[in-house]
Amino acid sequence: MENEQQNNIQIELSEDIALGIYSNLAVIAHSSSEFVVDFVRLMPGIPKAKVQSRIILTPEHAKRLLLALTDNIKKYESQYGMIKLPVAPNFTPPIIGPVGEA
Repeated sequence: MENEQQNNIQIELSEDIALGIYSNLAVIAHSSSEFVVDFVRLMPGIPKAKVQSRIILTPEHAKRLLLALTDNIKKYESQYGMIKLPVAPNFTPPIIGPVGEA
């Protein structure tokens, strides 16, 4: 049996980050070198929405995130049932700010 080396990554999670931030809308923009994902919180009856967090990813990491989310959604749905979307799959959310200029 060959010796296998494991790459152990220690991830630190501070208390303020562990609390999380609620978001009910994500606005995604991209350029040739990065994807920018703004997580927004929309409140009923309030016309102005605030970006709660911005994540900037390389195209490779954006694709890895897509694959990881797809895998996790499949696992979730196999345990809890199909996630139903309240809008048509071709729904286009409103654009907030510049798009494609990240």
